[in-house]
Amino acid sequence: MIYLPGNKIDISTFLDLAEKSPVIDVRSPSEYNSGHIPGAINIPLFDDREREAVGIKYKKRGREKAIIEGLKLSGPSMHVKLEKALKISKGDALLIHCWRGGMRSEAMAWLFSLAGIETKVLEGGYKAYRHFILCYLSVKRNMIILGGLTGSGKTQILDYLKREGHQVIDLEKLARHKGSAFGSLGQLPQPTTEHFANLLFEELKQNSPDQPLWLEDESRNIGNVFMPEEFYLNMQQNPVVVLLMDIKTRLPRLIGEYSCYSSDVLLSTIMKISRRLGGDRTKEATEAVRSGDYAKAIEITLQYYDKTYLFGLGNKQRENVYYVKTSTDDIETNARLVIEAAGRIKR
Repeated sequence: MIYLPGNKIDISTFLDLAEKSPVIDVRSPSEYNSGHIPGAINIPLFDDREREAVGIKYKKRGREKAIIEGLKLSGPSMHVKLEKALKISKGDALLIHCWRGGMRSEAMAWLFSLAGIETKVLEGGYKAYRHFILCYLSVKRNMIILGGLTGSGKTQILDYLKREGHQVIDLEKLARHKGSAFGSLGQLPQPTTEHFANLLFEELKQNSPDQPLWLEDESRNIGNVFMPEEFYLNMQQNPVVVLLMDIKTRLPRLIGEYSCYSSDVLLSTIMKISRRLGGDRTKEATEAVRSGDYAKAIEITLQYYDKTYLFGLGNKQRENVYYVKTSTDDIETNARLVIEAAGRIKR
């Protein structure tokens, strides 16, 4: 069946079909790398240089000349694109999109259909997808935010809650960052803010709006990634269960987590927050690292992070904050305490 222009599907239908059918993103590699539908495979009609050349031709000479330029540039590699599509489709339909659902996606849909691949094009393209997911992420939801001082084992508690059947999204895992100046250590490169929202949507749509969703208390940004504005504001309006644990109880976990890194790495990270620590505390922390006294170095930085976090809690409505004191770092014990506190939340 040859693809005919105008044979397009809306975003809701597209996402439903994407649960089973491969998605082909025909935008340029740089567009794809900035953000894409999770799971989509990039078979670009133009590479970045070609896309720029076609764009320049369009601005200077108009649509017809731009189409001819596009054919000149993409024509020799069309067989390669088709071969990739055939390997991916394996006889099934392919879902295709570009930025607006225009000529690029329609051209590739026509090409693929020549080989008998059933193709469906997203009406409005990736732009329609982004509008859809940002609207979805802005919807008010029933959340429980897990707060606590650095080193309290919040991520491990959330993992425990998930294993126990609670709805949980690990924002730091999606952002590939643990939130502090040390949060990038041992992590893969972060996604863009744009792609983080795409990943968050994929996680969120798998959860039921009828049940509370557990999230860790985060700043507006996690490393270099910023949360969608409405989603972040929604988090701020939901109740927070705050786990309180003294520094000595938290130290062993943090020493185990960060002492594996070289002193050079730790020293460079400490210098990132030197202005906030102050000259004297920065000197003490760096000297402690050089002497191998990781406990002292971590304790110094914790004093800064504790003060900052507690200050931020002061901006929340008191009736929305539920404190849980604990004298242990045992994850199961603290998870049970957190669940008990969540049971006292008034909606």
